[in-house]
Amino acid sequence: MGGIMYRTENLNKSYADGDGVCYALKDVNLDISKGQMVAIVGESGSGKSTLLNILGAIDSATGGKVIANGKNIAGLSEEQLSTYRSKTVGFVFQAFHIIDCYTVYDNIELPLIINKVPRSQRDDMIRKAVARVGLDDKLRTKCNKLSGGEKQRVAVARALVHSPDVILADEPCGNLDSRNSESIMELLRGLVDEDTLVVMVTHSKTDARLCDRIITLSDGMVVSDEIIR
Repeated sequence: MGGIMYRTENLNKSYADGDGVCYALKDVNLDISKGQMVAIVGESGSGKSTLLNILGAIDSATGGKVIANGKNIAGLSEEQLSTYRSKTVGFVFQAFHIIDCYTVYDNIELPLIINKVPRSQRDDMIRKAVARVGLDDKLRTKCNKLSGGEKQRVAVARALVHSPDVILADEPCGNLDSRNSESIMELLRGLVDEDTLVVMVTHSKTDARLCDRIITLSDGMVVSDEIIR
């Protein structure tokens, strides 16, 4: 296990609700280290995705702190936040969010183009990412020809192409059958073995038990924090 990647201090996310306040997250205090695979579980509406989005700087807290690699996310400029999202974090979503009419290669290249990675570097980065997810033979295949499991592998390759410190995955196996779910979990586990931090939201008890740690949320609060291994 590596050093601490995330520390949350009295983290809150609240919304106005009539004359009162509704809390999506309330006083969340966590330390999450590199080289772990962490599952965030809980009922729908418990705050799982909200927590993941705040860690990824897609959303912002209304109170407390998120310290990422020693820096308070709230203190970063918009430019610094954009750099953090594009360099430090890789995102994987349940719905894949890939462009079906693009090839596997094109989908993985897109964030590199957006981040202005030189063309001379992109090809090698893409081929390495595709090799890691086992889709070497699909490189020039359009994504509308792929199975659900293959599409999620493309999404994982796109997330890891820039070698991020963290993979944040929101229900990465939610649209997959058991065989493909197992394959994706093995792939994510392999990233952890390379000292990448993987934080995933899941409703699957089976997938959660494959992680190193299970954090359970209820009504926006941490009610259990279990170390599995």
